[in-house]
Amino acid sequence: MKKTALLLCLFAYTTISASAQLFAPAFDFPSNVSGKKPAYLTMADGTKIEGTISTVTMKNGLISSINITPKGAGKKILLKADAIANIYVPLSDFAKLDNSINEAFNKHVLNKDVNADIIGEGYLYFEKAQVVKKDKVEELLLQLLNPSFSAKIKVYHFPLSVVTMSTEVKGVTITHDESKSYFIKVGDATAVKLNKRDYNEAYAALYKDCPTMLTKLKDNHRWSKFDEHLWVYHSECN
Repeated sequence: MKKTALLLCLFAYTTISASAQLFAPAFDFPSNVSGKKPAYLTMADGTKIEGTISTVTMKNGLISSINITPKGAGKKILLKADAIANIYVPLSDFAKLDNSINEAFNKHVLNKDVNADIIGEGYLYFEKAQVVKKDKVEELLLQLLNPSFSAKIKVYHFPLSVVTMSTEVKGVTITHDESKSYFIKVGDATAVKLNKRDYNEAYAALYKDCPTMLTKLKDNHRWSKFDEHLWVYHSECN
């Protein structure tokens, strides 16, 4: 029965359009972030802060600092990224509409470490993670792209790896952004970079404990379906 359910689940995702994404939309301040709804932060010392974001300073595509007005306060405060443990950032109304497919597939949160209610309201999620960069381990505040299905494998946005792709369908050119790489964290291991060119071999190691899924993906494990593979892996493979 479980094998049948897995095959049906995999088949269902082959019908999703090329532009559909199960990963959360990439953070792009201020274009897809609401300045009216509250953000929810947990600081490294455990302090909780709720407030509206006014400005975000970026460095090399990553959050460097955030200006936020805490709820009930009249003044903004500046928070450095290295002092933040995690943060829920509200999407703008337009971005939430564009993210409707993501929300539909992620209505059943499979990772109990994130707040399902907040994610369900249309929030992006960032957390502090250790990653390997140039043979060194660094601790960075990264956007988790699959918060709803990340109990076993976490995928973090790698801002400098996004390129614009185009596809022609019946004479109409459709453009979409595609990431050439992500930071991925398997279990409790330190996160490492996974490149598009490496997925052809890496997928077998990522899903090695789910042989039925590996058999199904053997002849069709395209990088563009990485998000769908992960959703099936978390929802159907135990």
